[in-house]
Amino acid sequence: MQVAVVTFDGFNELDSFIASALINRCRKDGLEAFITTPTPVVTSMNGVETTGQRPMEFVTEADVVLIGSGVKTRDVVADDQLISRLPLDPSRQLIGAQCSGALVLARLGLLNSMPACTDMTSRPFVEACGVTVLDAPFHAEGNIATAGGCLASQYLATWVMARTLGDDAARDVINYVAPVGENEETVERALRAVRTGEAVLR
Repeated sequence: MQVAVVTFDGFNELDSFIASALINRCRKDGLEAFITTPTPVVTSMNGVETTGQRPMEFVTEADVVLIGSGVKTRDVVADDQLISRLPLDPSRQLIGAQCSGALVLARLGLLNSMPACTDMTSRPFVEACGVTVLDAPFHAEGNIATAGGCLASQYLATWVMARTLGDDAARDVINYVAPVGENEETVERALRAVRTGEAVLR
């Protein structure tokens, strides 16, 4: 199973790198994430240059697509040519968005009446798209999920691991990366955020 972590110019390192790093701890189980970019090299909001591991066209073959956020997301959604390179299909793919990535899902028409999570800076722009924003770190309905707040990227990764490999796989990964002495509470918080987010408004 392959995961495309879509990463645009001006990206937030916490969003793309945390999700991909956590998911890649499941390589031995057949789940692997790739930084997926519209150009060979993208530069983060803090000036970190990153070479994409896969081109944008990879999203069509990926089993999971996660849309990262960044300071140029509004430029992304205004670029018809760039948006056309994201032909996502929730009937066969898990699709998630981090923070301002919710704007991309809204632009693609994937949220419809579904509420979303995003960060405080992006919230007014997401609401301007007619999307209800939740005061929560994670929300999922079916094969679509959104996360709000940079460190909520761990919840998006937990959702992907739990949906594709099961709770035990997600638990093992979060337990491994948790701060020493806080393993159990970190694992339970991540799984609780995902389970609560999947149950909201049902």
